[in-house]
Amino acid sequence: MTSFHFRPAGSADRAAVTRLAALDDAEPVTGDVVMAFADGHAVAAMSTADGRVVADPFHHTAEAVALMRHYAGRPSRASRGRLRFTGLHRLATG
Repeated sequence: MTSFHFRPAGSADRAAVTRLAALDDAEPVTGDVVMAFADGHAVAAMSTADGRVVADPFHHTAEAVALMRHYAGRPSRASRGRLRFTGLHRLATG
C-alpha cells in the first residue's frame, strides 16, 4: 500500500505540475492546485477550481486522486458547498 502526502502547490512546484501534465498528455492544471506525493515524488495534481487532474501514469494514483476529490468536495461550514482547500496558494503559470 502506498502512503501519500498532500499539500497545496506553490510556485516552486510549477515544474512538477508541468511534468505530470506532459506524462498525462494533458495541459497543466492551473489556479489553486493540491498535489499528491508518494515517496517524496509528485504523482498527481488537481485544480480545486474545476477538479481537473493530471497524474503520473507510471504510478498507481487512483487512490490519491480519489482522496483529493473527496476532500475537495467536502463542503466547509463557511462555503456551503463551494470547492475549497483552506490556505491554498495560487499556482503561478507562465
